[in-house]
Amino acid sequence: MGIEPNIDKNQIKMARYAKALGHPTRVFILDLLSKQSCCYSGDLSEELSIAKSTLSQHLSELKNAGLIQGEIEAPRIKYCVNKENWAEAKLLLKDFFNI
Repeated sequence: MGIEPNIDKNQIKMARYAKALGHPTRVFILDLLSKQSCCYSGDLSEELSIAKSTLSQHLSELKNAGLIQGEIEAPRIKYCVNKENWAEAKLLLKDFFNI
């Protein structure tokens, strides 16, 4: 499946961000991370009553979209909002809804 020639790079980015925001658990994770500097995956496990593997999948989706970043501090992983991409996502979505 190819991308239509009329679709620009901002529309592709917005779709990627929107897809990552398409699950309430990921919205919760982003909301939590946006209110603090960083959070360890173990702390997120305590906040959410979901399996660690499920949490890992949600974190992976957010990370693949560029909305969060993870830093390994063995044996834990520290997650933070990617502030640059988060700002871009907010701007793209705001502009879209103001059409």
